[in-house]
Amino acid sequence: MAILVTGAAGFIGSHLCDFLLSNNETVIGLDNFNDFYAPEIKKTYIQTATEHEKFTLIEGSILDRPLLTDTFSSNTIHAIIHLAAYAGVRPSI
Repeated sequence: MAILVTGAAGFIGSHLCDFLLSNNETVIGLDNFNDFYAPEIKKTYIQTATEHEKFTLIEGSILDRPLLTDTFSSNTIHAIIHLAAYAGVRPSI
């Protein structure tokens, strides 16, 4: 079974993924790597997790229903930690 972390490549999400992996959890990280802040920074944040054998990174949006359907049908997910968000109100509208 796995834990799905949305917003996995953000500052908090990436640290959470590292913590979960250090506790021997299987983690699926989902992030759209938008350019609200530099995607290169997000890739640096998530780098440690991507090197772990129990981590899978999915680049995509939580708004992409076919991607989510495929993610849930291909994996046994027992928990979701939802951290995906736009920073600020205006960009989210």
